[in-house]
Amino acid sequence: MNKKFVLLICGLLPIFSQAQKKNNATQRPNIVFILTDDFTAQAWGVYGGILKDFVKNPNIEKLASQGAVLNNTFCTNSICTPSRASILTGQYSNKNQVYTLEDALDPDKENIAKDLHNAGYQTAVFGKWHLKKRPSGFDDFKVLPGHGVYHNPTYLSKDNWNDKEEAGTPYEGYVDDITTTMSLDWLKSRNPDKPFFLMCHYKATHEPFDFAERFKDYYKDVEFPYPPTFLDSGAITTGRSFEGQPLEELGHRYEQASVGPFWTSYPELPFSTKGMDPLEARKKIYQKFLKDYLRCVAGIDDNLGKIMRYLTTANLDENTVVILASDQGYFLGEHNFMDKRLMYEESLRMPFVISYPKEIKAGSRLDDMILNIDFAALFADYAGIKKPAYIQGESFRNNLKGNTSKAWRSAMYYRYWQHAPIRPAHLGVRDERYKLIYFYGQPLEMTGSDSKTTAPAWEFYDLQQDPMETHNAILDKKYVKEIDRLKKKLAKLKAEAGDDDATRPAFQQVLKQENLSLPQP
Repeated sequence: MNKKFVLLICGLLPIFSQAQKKNNATQRPNIVFILTDDFTAQAWGVYGGILKDFVKNPNIEKLASQGAVLNNTFCTNSICTPSRASILTGQYSNKNQVYTLEDALDPDKENIAKDLHNAGYQTAVFGKWHLKKRPSGFDDFKVLPGHGVYHNPTYLSKDNWNDKEEAGTPYEGYVDDITTTMSLDWLKSRNPDKPFFLMCHYKATHEPFDFAERFKDYYKDVEFPYPPTFLDSGAITTGRSFEGQPLEELGHRYEQASVGPFWTSYPELPFSTKGMDPLEARKKIYQKFLKDYLRCVAGIDDNLGKIMRYLTTANLDENTVVILASDQGYFLGEHNFMDKRLMYEESLRMPFVISYPKEIKAGSRLDDMILNIDFAALFADYAGIKKPAYIQGESFRNNLKGNTSKAWRSAMYYRYWQHAPIRPAHLGVRDERYKLIYFYGQPLEMTGSDSKTTAPAWEFYDLQQDPMETHNAILDKKYVKEIDRLKKKLAKLKAEAGDDDATRPAFQQVLKQENLSLPQP
């Protein structure tokens, strides 16, 4: 063989080897997970509803047209901190020990970022964290202390982390714009030979629903339509067993913040309903709420567009999974409610849009029942690693490709732990048609709970006949068999989740009396 030819081949081998390593790395997709806060499905446009023609969200619509919209994604505990812990750990609250807003995720606990990092992924999280303790499993992080603030926020990083979450030097500008810039800067400085897992967490659309200055004139002269359940008066009209948080509570907060120190600052104050009749006042509160909220939505959409454009410009869009989701739903005046926490549909649902051109059919819809404990398993699947044993959820990658297993779930388990009389602690089951909820109304020593108990109560809804949950049918004789079936299903799913209330013998007796205990083998 020609000596020069041999030398040439030997010289090229390292180059071929390096190129092969780079090719192997890029075979595994990058993952960009964009998490919003309280950004409810009613305000996405792609889910329809009364606000569909009002929402300004061209980038969300574009992402949906490039991938899949998930129609039935649900939260297992509809409150910020527990939901975020479930997303990272793939576990129900009883397993990861993050039950309420006051709990923290132990940095030593397993989480999917650690697994992806160990599998060779570059990992980072920017924006709202809300899990109290130092983020673990990430090469880089800059996260908001607590809830953070909308304007001129501070961030905690590896260099200035403290468990008291004391604020540092503020960045000038609007919080989600800054979080997006941090995310893009990290993407631009990454090692191009390794896949990446980026969590970009926005503060919007969390109360106080503040927005960037550039959106202040959006919806200025718009009167938004009212949800069909706007005049819901609780037990009188629906048979509901508790008060909930009415829009009038939000109006009270607006007015209190208008006249003196308050826990937060709302945009476009002062605000007053003085001298108005009750319905007129409720409508005024709703209109302000919707204007502020949808201006926040415009900011989310704008920043999503920045990330999507970068991925395209950098030729990363074909091999990157892009997800836009929310940590739970939110009431936008339905049942005359604000806030979330409850097992009703508006609060329970998690909007979720995903694009991955190599696998997911553009413009598709997925009706399968997906839970927030499934997200970590999906990430592991895309990263090409075996699902870690600690994850209770399942990957839905095949579902997204149109290959749903016949064994896929047809019912889900829910438990909200942080008790208060206006929204009692409860657990429940939802299948493809029916929903059964048991409001047990006890604090059970959960952090942040009110010590005052409430009377236990059952609620049952036929979602096919009553999709807006306007009639508690628990006493309707025609549903006796379905209610009995769902009680058994609830007990089964509770046990499968490992939620045995083992340290609460008195509560175990309550569950037994309510036929929510599985028979002992």
